[in-house]
Amino acid sequence: QRKNPFSNDERLAAKPVHSHRGDPSYGRPPEGSKTEQRGRDAHSHVGKEVEELCGIIRSTGEKGEDGHVSVTFRQLFETYVTISNKVVGILLRARKHGLVHFEGEMLWQGKDDDVIITLL
Repeated sequence: QRKNPFSNDERLAAKPVHSHRGDPSYGRPPEGSKTEQRGRDAHSHVGKEVEELCGIIRSTGEKGEDGHVSVTFRQLFETYVTISNKVVGILLRARKHGLVHFEGEMLWQGKDDDVIITLL
C-alpha cells in the first residue's frame, strides 16, 4: 500500500519502504513488536534445549583421556529422541556455539551412527 498512489493512509507513508544493508535495523523486526518478542522467546527455548542436550551428553557419554566427554551419534539419538525429535538441529546449534564437536556437515540416522560427538 505504501507504493499505491491512491492510498491515503498516512500511517503507511510515515514508515520507510526498505532498510538497507548496513542499517542496524536491517533484517530485524521492529523494536517492541510481537515478532521481536516471539524471536526472543524462541531463542531462549532453543538455548534451554542446547543446555539439556549437553547435560545428556555429559550423563550418557564417557570421559576420554583428554578430559572431554564423548558419545556416539547412535547413543545420543536413542537417548535424546525420547525427549525431542529435533536432536540433529539442536546438535548443529550447539556446534555453532562451540559447545560440541563432530565431523561432517550433517548427521543422518543409520549412516552416521558411529560418528563421535564430543562435549567441549
